[in-house]
Formats: sequence, structure tokens, C-alpha cells
Amino acid sequence: MFFGDRTDAGRQLAARLDHLRGRDVVVLGLPRGGVPVAVEVAEALDAPLDICLVRKLGVPDQPELAMGALGEGGVRVLNERVIRETGVTDRDIAVVEERELAELDQRTRRYRGGRAPVPLDGRTVVVVDDGLATGATALAACRVVRARGAARIVLAVPVAPRGWTTRLGGEADETVGVHAPELFFAIGQFYRDFSQTPDAEVVARLERNRTTRVPVVQDTDVRIPVGGVALGGRLAVPEGADGVVLFAHGSGSSRHSPRNRAVAAALNRAGLGTLLLDLLTETEATDRAHVFDTPLLAGRLAGATEWLAARPESTGLPLGYFGASTGAAAALWAAGDPASPVSAVVSRGGRPDLAPEHLAAVRAPTLLVVGGEDALVLDLNRRALALLRCENRLAVVGGVGHLFEEPGALEEVADLATSWFAGHFRRGISTPS
Repeated sequence: MFFGDRTDAGRQLAARLDHLRGRDVVVLGLPRGGVPVAVEVAEALDAPLDICLVRKLGVPDQPELAMGALGEGGVRVLNERVIRETGVTDRDIAVVEERELAELDQRTRRYRGGRAPVPLDGRTVVVVDDGLATGATALAACRVVRARGAARIVLAVPVAPRGWTTRLGGEADETVGVHAPELFFAIGQFYRDFSQTPDAEVVARLERNRTTRVPVVQDTDVRIPVGGVALGGRLAVPEGADGVVLFAHGSGSSRHSPRNRAVAAALNRAGLGTLLLDLLTETEATDRAHVFDTPLLAGRLAGATEWLAARPESTGLPLGYFGASTGAAAALWAAGDPASPVSAVVSRGGRPDLAPEHLAAVRAPTLLVVGGEDALVLDLNRRALALLRCENRLAVVGGVGHLFEEPGALEEVADLATSWFAGHFRRGISTPS
């Protein structure tokens, strides 16, 4: 035997996950047996704990063979290959789905009691179970977690059969285990105490971990009148927010950008408000001339800033700009206006060369974040440093390209942006250097 009980297993597993400490992590336990293990992992990582409610959709005459899975919030994933090879019909799927959906709803009410799941958008999610045998449930859980917006998935189990990682087919970005014995018959053989975890224990453990880690956020769609047009936006302001950040998106992007949404979600969790907005209407966005019209974009950003400053949920709060690519040029241009109220600026993969004559006028502390593999933009940002007269810093994220699509890249951007905004919102605008 490797473990005294699930608590012992959780502590041993947590020791293998120390490299995740200090990152934007959520720990999800698979009810019921995975929750006591996940509790130890969450406490060791000082991370919020939640559950991953998932129901496998088994092939009707081979219930252990997963043809898909259901998750909370209407998440539904299907394995088209299994469906095709087994000849499962749409009617077969509907029958299985109806049965499993009823069970999922029942368990959701039992464990959550009406509470919303912890947001996963853009975060590293550690999926934890008390062991892995066939891997079907873990595979389904990874797919559901990915569909809920996780940026990186770590599947962690105390024990699994030798060669278990190959069963996942790349659904997890990282796998962590404590033991992988060659002789494996059942998970319980490796525990001295493998008694069933009661539902009441699951609820109690979640309740103890819950609450203060995830701020309540007022999240709403807005229309912003600027210069004769109405711009679409998404305003999210946590209770007791320390400031609000306006996002200026890059060319061809919008307030629906998954990358900027991931960064905004991280800022919200840190107690900062965000306004994701479109600086162009849908019709204007089809014209590339508008996409690179920095004066137009900057003017609209300034107008949206004035609108935001007058909103009751942001009145009196410090404001900041987060600009990506060409949107960063608009943010720097607008921040260079002597009347600009912004207290901090962050640029991700920005194009400061599109606002050169305005850089010297920027007074808000400015952080330039660039991927180490984005050679052209990195050179442009290094040149911009010589023109900026405000407090400034260049942060180079190694091994990352222009779009920050590499694993962990957006998390690093979010960490940098959170620290920059939080620090400067607290102490106000620094004296220009």
C-alpha cells in the first residue's frame, strides 16, 4: 500500500505540484473520492477549490466506452470517432444524454446548493482524482474543463497504471502522479482506508475553502456613445474594486478576444474592474484603413474613458489602459493627452511606432510586455523606451511569439499586468522621470 487514506494521498500529491505555487491556479476535485485529495492540493497551493462535475456518455451496449461527456453550464463534448465506429445514432445519444443530464443536475444541486462554479477562463486548472484506472472519467473531465475556458490543464492523481499518460491523448497539458505500479487491479488496493466519501463531507470541504478568494463581480454588456457611434463593451467591476482597466484590442480583434478576456478575468479575480470594448463598429472593422487609424481609435478610447469615469460603479476609481498590438498604440496615444486621467498603462505585443510623437507626453507608468520570439515588435518596443519620459519597464517573455499562444504565456502577461495596475493604482501616478 502507498497511502493511509485520501488525505495522505493528497499530501503526497501536493508535494509534486509545488511548481504551481503562486500561479493563477484553480483545483478541481472529481466527486466524491477526488475531493479529499484535492483539498490537500488546494491548501498546499493556496488555491481555490471547486469540483468538476462531469458525466460520461457511455456507448449504450458498452457503457465503459465513452462517446462523450456532459459538464456544468451546458458543456457537451462528443467523440465523433467513437460514435462513427460504434454506429451510435442521434437517438441513442439523446437517450443516454437525457439520463446523464438528470443525474448531473441532481449532483449539481446536492454539491453546489445554487452557488456558481469558480471561473476557469484563462486559468491553470488542476484536475484531481483519488486515482486513475481506465482514464475515461479523467479524459471527459479534461475535455469539459477545456470547454469551460481553461488555458492550461494539469491532471494529477496519486496512483495510476504504468503508462497511464498515453491514455489521455494529449487532453491534459501536464500530468502528475505519485506512483505508477506495473501490477494494477483497482485503485483501492493502494489505500489502507478507501472507504466511500459521503456527500456531506464533499459539501463541508467545499464550504470551508469557498468564499473570499473569488470576488463578486458585476458583469454587464454596455453601449458607449462616442463620436456619433455606439461602441459595444463588456464592463465587469468586482465589489470594492481598486481600479478599472480599459482594454484596447489589436487589429482584427474585438471585446470577444479570448486572449484579452483571459487577462481581464485574471484582473477581476485580483479585485480590478475591466472594460472590454470595441473601438470600431462591426461595419468599420471590415475596413483595414480604420483598423490602423490610430488617431480615430485613440479618440474613441478617450471618449470611452470619459464615459467610464462618470459611471457610478467606477466613479473616483483609478483608471488604466491595457493595449494589445495596434490597440496599444491607441492606448499610448490617448495616455499622452495632457488631460488623460489614466494612472497606468500596459502594452502587450504593442506597436508604439504607430504613436511615436505622443510617447514623450505619456505620464502614466507604462509596462511594455513583448514575446522574446517576436523580434520585430521587440525592437520597436526597445526603441520606444528611449522616447518615454514616464516611469517605464520592458518585460520580455521568453520563448513566446506575437500572439502569446504558447502554454503559460497569457498567465505570465496576466501576472505582470495585475502587479503593475494594482501597484500603481494604490500609489497613484508616479512623478515623471
